Amino acid sequence: MKTKVENMVSARGNTVANQFLIYTDKGVYFQSYNSVIAYKPYSGKVQLDTNYWDYSKTTGKYRNMFLREDKATTEAKINNNTYELVNLN
Repeated sequence: MKTKVENMVSARGNTVANQFLIYTDKGVYFQSYNSVIAYKPYSGKVQLDTNYWDYSKTTGKYRNMFLREDKATTEAKINNNTYELVNLN
């Protein structure tokens, strides 16, 4: 399996420390510091880590960028089972 890791880029176009996108053959992970926050498979449901998906304001900011939505939309998708909460760590 090929894997590629890159730092996220801010809205201003700057590389962001400690916020990573991890590309694999099966999907893309979002990692904040040492915790995997979310996983978007190329097919199937988006997965969010049960313990860390809403860990901090900074994590939330970059999670929103990764998912391309706001927190309220993410919560609604968790509640209607569009997204699933799992242990990604």
